[in-house]
Amino acid sequence: MSKIGIVAGGGQFPLLFAQAAKEKGCQVVVAAHRGETRPELEGAADRFCWVKLGQLGRIIKFFKDEAVTEAVLLGTITKTRIFKDILPDLKGLSLWNQIKIRQDDTILRAVAGALEEEGIRILESTCYLSHLLFPQGVLTRRSPSSGQKEDINFGWKMARAIGELDIGQCVVVRDRTVLAVEAIEGTDATILRGGGLGRKDAVVVKVKKPGQDFRFDLPAIGAGTISSMKQVGASLLAVEAGQALLFDRDEVIAAANSAGIVVVGVEESRAGELHYR
Repeated sequence: MSKIGIVAGGGQFPLLFAQAAKEKGCQVVVAAHRGETRPELEGAADRFCWVKLGQLGRIIKFFKDEAVTEAVLLGTITKTRIFKDILPDLKGLSLWNQIKIRQDDTILRAVAGALEEEGIRILESTCYLSHLLFPQGVLTRRSPSSGQKEDINFGWKMARAIGELDIGQCVVVRDRTVLAVEAIEGTDATILRGGGLGRKDAVVVKVKKPGQDFRFDLPAIGAGTISSMKQVGASLLAVEAGQALLFDRDEVIAAANSAGIVVVGVEESRAGELHYR
């Protein structure tokens, strides 16, 4: 039986992946982060250990002791914790000091590189869960209006621009005006901040970063996203189809329909045209 390692953060993605991997006949070995990972993941793992943020050496030793040669990086880490809760071991501290720009991609690529140097290959995070990729087209009863499509086009360019700088993946816009840009606080906080300004006409756009690495940090949408939009009365969510994860699909669509929110998966052609199908 093959083995797969999971370096787990928060959210439901690590648990869904563990369940899917076991259905494929894999043994699941999990290194879970205290204060982030859901405790129920332990019940889905064959082998499990808790680590603190920054304990890279402990993760590597655990995987090597368990003969893990392939792993995935899954789930969220509360980014503001790097300013107060990081407790690195010697391996983690050495790597941290080598990272000159401490943005999402550079940190995750550095961690992946360190694991691969130890013979632990990092796989794409969707290797067992491709069905969770966001579909193209309108998912809700309501469709985008012509004005909303203009805001999607505008927001798309803005979101791509901040992605190029590795700042974030989401923007909130209204009438071709940027209301909020995602940074370290995350998508839900961005929606609350921007939606509080734009109210019922606020449009939320979430896209992949240029050169997105499918091994980690894919954009993700879940029921909490719609809850945040409903709280501020935002009107539309546009997500890059095939390049983001959609959790709790039925719940997301039902909640969006109930709140009158449009949810649409958008595809960008090579010529830069957006398609809603």
